Amino acid sequence: MEKERSILMAYESAKERFAALGVDTERAIETLSGISLSLHCWQADDVVGYENLGGALTGGIQVTGNYPGRARNIEETRADIRKVLSLVGGKHRLSLHAIYGDFQGEKVDRDEIEPRHFESWMSWAKEQGLRLDFNSTSFSHPKSGDLTLANPDKGIRDFWIEHTRRCRWISEEMGKSQGDPCIMNLWIHDGSKEVPASRLRYRQLLERSLDEIFSIPYEHMKDCIEAKLFGIGLESYTVGSYDFYLGYGVKNQKMVTLDTGHFHLTESIADKLSSLLLFTPEVMLHVSRPVRWDSDHVVILNDDLLDLSREIVRCDALSRVHIGLDYFDATINRIGAYVVGIRATQKALLRALLEPRALLSEFEEEKRLFERLALQEEVKSLPWPAVWDMFCLRQEVPVGEDYIQEVERYEAEVTSKR
Repeated sequence: MEKERSILMAYESAKERFAALGVDTERAIETLSGISLSLHCWQADDVVGYENLGGALTGGIQVTGNYPGRARNIEETRADIRKVLSLVGGKHRLSLHAIYGDFQGEKVDRDEIEPRHFESWMSWAKEQGLRLDFNSTSFSHPKSGDLTLANPDKGIRDFWIEHTRRCRWISEEMGKSQGDPCIMNLWIHDGSKEVPASRLRYRQLLERSLDEIFSIPYEHMKDCIEAKLFGIGLESYTVGSYDFYLGYGVKNQKMVTLDTGHFHLTESIADKLSSLLLFTPEVMLHVSRPVRWDSDHVVILNDDLLDLSREIVRCDALSRVHIGLDYFDATINRIGAYVVGIRATQKALLRALLEPRALLSEFEEEKRLFERLALQEEVKSLPWPAVWDMFCLRQEVPVGEDYIQEVERYEAEVTSKR
């Protein structure tokens, strides 16, 4: 009770401080409570899935570490997700890859998957108050190679076209089941270690494949297309580059996915957002933390994440920007990795919501640029942590570092025994 009283007192003081700058902390907490993050199921099991147990991870992506306690099946994955959700505030979504179907021991190839393989996920998600998103899976398969949808071999290309069409069908059924559109992300690793004789050839093939995939209209799912700078072993050329998907997305009014690890490290993802919002209906974000390259480190509260969150709020785009997490770290407790990244993203969004935008805009309109810069600096030291603590208290989740003990307890009682 003493800690709760301390939190309440700190919050009332912070509330007054923010109010003096025209910021309503109650509105910020309410808004944050309504922001759903799309949690990535693959942090729980190192992107293994349930289709090819023991198979190698391919497609130019890599998971480092071998911390004990990886989820080994669908039951353990769901148990871990439930634990994660008990430690973070808000109502969220869960993003599944196609390799996470409930196959019941049945050998199902990628071009054979159906909605029935995900019916148990739909039922489970309803029980948990979750909504589902989906991803096609072009990696870790005998037909993955270096090229899938852009493969000159028609047999291989058609195999992946069929896989992706079925993923859209599954997404449509998920959207119907949950009464809310399922967002399906399409990312392929297609590329080359060296520069090909013709870059255009493969991009023409990819364009035709996408046109065929998207030829069936659906009402209960939304498509998004994701670019990447390069993958391991495919450093010189990526068919689905950012320029390619930006052009395709604008031309066909598809969502473009911006993964914070899929660009040159000096590029600002936040700066891209306002441009995309002008020309595409919505934007999908995959929040990650690249260190030197697309290393998918656990998300932390750093300047890049803050800049991205501020841009979403400044653009009044919370209803048009979908935020998903996409990192995987097997060097530390996986439940802890989930919680750190989720809470960091929520903290960044809260800080963005607590920004005195009206006053900053007023200074800018009046050409009072010193005042604008000074206020932007002072905002950094405003008592936002007191507002965060109040958010956690109201959501009935651990406040501050209290969640660390909960993660350790779950490890001792559950994951360490796997």
